[in-house]
Amino acid sequence: MKKKVLIIGSGLGGLSTALRLSVKGYDVTILEKHSKAGGRLNQLQIDGFTFDVGPSFMSMSYELNELFESCGVKNPIKMTELDPLYNVYFEGNDKPYKIWKTLENLEKEFAEIEPNLAAKVEKYLKRGGEFFHDTEDAVIKSNFNSLISYLFQLSKVPKKHLPYLFRTMWNEVERNFDSNEVRVIFSLVAFFLGSTPFQTPAIYSLLNYTEMKHDGYWKVEGGMYKIVDELLKLLSAQKVKIVYNTEIVGFEKSNNFISSLIDQNGKKWTADIFISNSDAASFRGKILKREKFSEEKLDKMEWTLAPFTIYLGVKGSIDNLAHHNYFLGKNFRGYADAIFTSSISPQKPYYYVNVSSKSYKECAPDGCENIFILCPVPDLRFKKDWSDREELANNIIDDLSKRTGFDIKNNVLVKKIFDPEDWGKMFNLYKGSGLGLSHGMLQVGAFRPKNKDEQFKNLFYVGASTTPGTGLPMVIISSKLVEERIEEVYGNLS
Repeated sequence: MKKKVLIIGSGLGGLSTALRLSVKGYDVTILEKHSKAGGRLNQLQIDGFTFDVGPSFMSMSYELNELFESCGVKNPIKMTELDPLYNVYFEGNDKPYKIWKTLENLEKEFAEIEPNLAAKVEKYLKRGGEFFHDTEDAVIKSNFNSLISYLFQLSKVPKKHLPYLFRTMWNEVERNFDSNEVRVIFSLVAFFLGSTPFQTPAIYSLLNYTEMKHDGYWKVEGGMYKIVDELLKLLSAQKVKIVYNTEIVGFEKSNNFISSLIDQNGKKWTADIFISNSDAASFRGKILKREKFSEEKLDKMEWTLAPFTIYLGVKGSIDNLAHHNYFLGKNFRGYADAIFTSSISPQKPYYYVNVSSKSYKECAPDGCENIFILCPVPDLRFKKDWSDREELANNIIDDLSKRTGFDIKNNVLVKKIFDPEDWGKMFNLYKGSGLGLSHGMLQVGAFRPKNKDEQFKNLFYVGASTTPGTGLPMVIISSKLVEERIEEVYGNLS
C-alpha cells in the first residue's frame, strides 16, 4: 500500500517535493491556504496586467532542469539568459550603469571610474567560484544529522577560504574594487538575501560568481508563474491532489509521531508522512508550540528585511526602464545601517523595479507597461504600523517618475500595494520577514531550522526557511534534501 504524504503549502518547495515523491510512488496531497498555488512564486492579474508577485528571475537554472529531469521529463519552461543583467541608477546620475555579464562590455561601461575592471572582476569571481565549488556538494547539497557532522563537513573545505568567515561582503568588495559605485553594485546581491553587505558574510560573494560567471540570470517567458503552471501540469498527471482554501491551525500526536493535522474548519487530515512548506521556525512556534521557537525567542533571532511591494499598470512606454532595474541613493552605508531597525518608512528609499512587459508584451495591454516595485523595509518587530503605506508608495512613485522622466502617477491605470503586514498574513512569514531567518554564520547549515523535526519522526520541512537557504534554486535543492530524508526512513517506493 502506498505511503500517504501530506504537504502543507504549495510554494516552490512544496510543489517540487510533491513531484519528486509522487514519481517515487508516494500518494501525495497538498493543503494550500489560498485558492491558488505558488506561495511567493505567484502572480497578480488585474485588468489585463500580469505581475510577478515575488521572484522575478531565475539563477542556477540547472537546478530547475534537474528537478524536471529527475522526474523523467525535459524542462518545458522557456528561459532567456540576461545580458545585461540589470540597470543600476544612482541618485544624481541621469544615465544608468548597465551591468553586463560579458566582462568586455562591463569594463567599457565603467572605464571612467574603474580602470582594468575586467581583470579585477575575473580575480574577484575566481575566488568566489572556488568557494562555491568547494562547498556546493559538501555543504549546500548535504543533509546534516548533527552539529558535529556539519562541522566535520566544514573541516573538509580548503583552509584558504577561512578568511571569508571573518569578513563581510563589503570588506570583500573594498579589497577588490576602487570606486564606490562598483563596490555598491557588486554588493547588491546581499539584498537578495534580505540583508545588507555590511551584515552579510563575505562567503556570499559566491552569488556574484553565479550571476556573472557560472550560470547568470534568466527571465522566464510569460512571467515566473510559468514555473508553477508547468509543475501543476505534472502533478496532475501524477494524481497529486491539491486542496485549496485550507489552512492548518493545529495537530494531533501519538507518541513521537504526528497523527493528524487540523484545519481552520476543524477537519482532521491524516497521513503517514507530513511535510511543512511553511516557515520552519515559526511553524514550530505557532503550530507545534515549541518553547525554543516562542515569539520571545524568535524575536531575538536575526531575520531578513521585509518586502514593501507596489504593482502598477501604467499607460505609456517608459523608455528609461529596462526589464530589471535598481534605484539607489547617495548614502549607501547610512541607509543600510538604519534600514533594519527603523520604526519609520525610509524617506529616500532604495528599491528594485521589474518591468516584464519590456520582454513579454503579453504582460500588459497594448501601449502599457507593468511595473513591479520592491522596497526592502524593516519587519514588524521594528515598524508595527503601516498606516503610512500610501505615503511611502507615493514617495517611491514620485522618485521613480523624476528619475525616469515619465509622469507615472498621472498615467496609473492599476495600483496594488502589499506592505509587510500583508506579506506576513498571505504567506505566514514571521513578522513579515520576506526571506525568513537571515544567513549569518550561526543561522545556516546545521544552525538553520532542520528539515527533519526534532521530536516527530514523520514530520519534515522544505523551503527557504530550512536548509540550505533562500532563493529559488536553494528551495529546489531543499526539495531534493527532504526527499533524501524521507527515503532514508521509508525507502523508494517506485
